[in-house]
Amino acid sequence: MDLKKIKADTTAVTRNTADFYRETNNVYETISILSKRANQISSDLKEELHTKIQEFATPSDNLEEIFENREQIEVAKHYEQLPKPTLLAINDYLNHKIYYRNPIKEASDSKF
Repeated sequence: MDLKKIKADTTAVTRNTADFYRETNNVYETISILSKRANQISSDLKEELHTKIQEFATPSDNLEEIFENREQIEVAKHYEQLPKPTLLAINDYLNHKIYYRNPIKEASDSKF
């Protein structure tokens, strides 16, 4: 995921609720979709940050010998400045970048 190219808001913005139930006809279903996407983004970011932090890990487990690394601080600042996963999920949803399906609705539609 290339987060530098994403143009999502970094703060909460008032949005039109009609945008959120236009495709699903159900606000709660949309919220469920957004929460699942936000969890995916969050876990991806966590894995990515964890791999970058592992580069700075020292093999010794002595707490007295922990040094602050300038590169490690820069990585942490970069991830702190990124938009929150919820805002990224909303951006993906409003830009039609999320694929979702509801198997229960698909099963009920096929019965008729």
